[in-house]
Amino acid sequence: MDDFNDDSFKQGMQDVDGQQPHQPMKSAEKPTKKKWILIGIILLIAILVLGYMFFFRKDADAPAESTQTETSEEEKTRIRLIATGDFIPHDAINLAAEQEDGSYDYSPMYGDMKELFDESDINFCNQAVLGGGTEFEITGYPKFNSPTEFADDMAGLGCNVINTGTNHTNDFGQEVIDASVDTWQGQPGVKAVAGANKSEQARDEVKYFEVKGVKFAFVSYTTYTNEPSPNSYSVTMYDANLAKTQLTEARDKADIVIASMRWGTEYSSEINELQKSTAQEVANFGADIILGHGPHVLQPVEQITLDDGRVATVWYSLGNFINSQLEPETLFNVIGVMDINPDTKKVDTIGYMPIYMHYEWTAEEKAADDLLARKNFELVLVDDANELFERSQSETTLANQESRIQETVTKLLEVKRLSKDEYLQS
Repeated sequence: MDDFNDDSFKQGMQDVDGQQPHQPMKSAEKPTKKKWILIGIILLIAILVLGYMFFFRKDADAPAESTQTETSEEEKTRIRLIATGDFIPHDAINLAAEQEDGSYDYSPMYGDMKELFDESDINFCNQAVLGGGTEFEITGYPKFNSPTEFADDMAGLGCNVINTGTNHTNDFGQEVIDASVDTWQGQPGVKAVAGANKSEQARDEVKYFEVKGVKFAFVSYTTYTNEPSPNSYSVTMYDANLAKTQLTEARDKADIVIASMRWGTEYSSEINELQKSTAQEVANFGADIILGHGPHVLQPVEQITLDDGRVATVWYSLGNFINSQLEPETLFNVIGVMDINPDTKKVDTIGYMPIYMHYEWTAEEKAADDLLARKNFELVLVDDANELFERSQSETTLANQESRIQETVTKLLEVKRLSKDEYLQS
């Protein structure tokens, strides 16, 4: 607008000798100045309109941006715990994992499971057998000792809270137990291991770890063993006095207390009376989450409300994870899912993902009971099992197993079934 200031306007009204004319400007000049004035006004309006749109659009977008940020922060702060059943390297699984050089590789059997483990913060896994390595006899039934690579590949999968105390811990004596404990020492990413012990002091220790500012305690107990204990500490047997001492300490020092329990009736989906009474006792002593295993098949999930107002979540049996058993109920199980609120330090949501342990053999091999002929072992979500299941010799159906899983898991508590997408996006 400088072309239209007062001085320039006056200069334009002067003649060549500096005198003011007594007549109007030439008619040819008028349209030119009006044209520039009009252009200036249009530009000014355009600037005002664009400015209005910019600032008001920015304000309109602000709530959506804030919501997106809040959602992102929520996703970062929730603590996810997943829990699995028995990791059992039966003879056929060991044979399939053995390499030409004598080493073992179990990792291909886990299929796409690592993606699920990577999405979780705490991954409870139950190593149901000894892992003393090839220095001792490798055997996968009825007594068990696995190569050290079995534990290596569990850690590689993402298992970071490990139970090692089961009915099979005493299968081969203290020397193999010591070697098994040593196998877990220094495994990358592992937060806590409990169950099998090298000493009385180790048996009495409560394991602690921290996730996102929340302190967790972890203890492990078994209610029975197949072989007598070589001493008082080889495996942490359930004893009410010991449990009370440990869980009272854990309750005092930690925000959330996790207890692993080896118990139950094998191959029964029914909770027995000892499980019920022990669960109540362990919860009363201080446990917030009880992860059960032993029956090799699924049992219900329950929440116990205690006198102090706490609510304990009990998975009575998570069934099996990797294994080569025969009955469909041992091959179709779940990954338990719990999301914990780090502010309230309580379990917010509970869910499950059905899984299928796949292997293949011919009808003739099955009829001949040639168990070592089984091959192509792979763990998959039931949602992804159609193609693989068609190649099995199973006499059940995916629909029947899906129905059984839902009926069993939700018998005492409403628990949401999660698809892979729901799990990854929640």
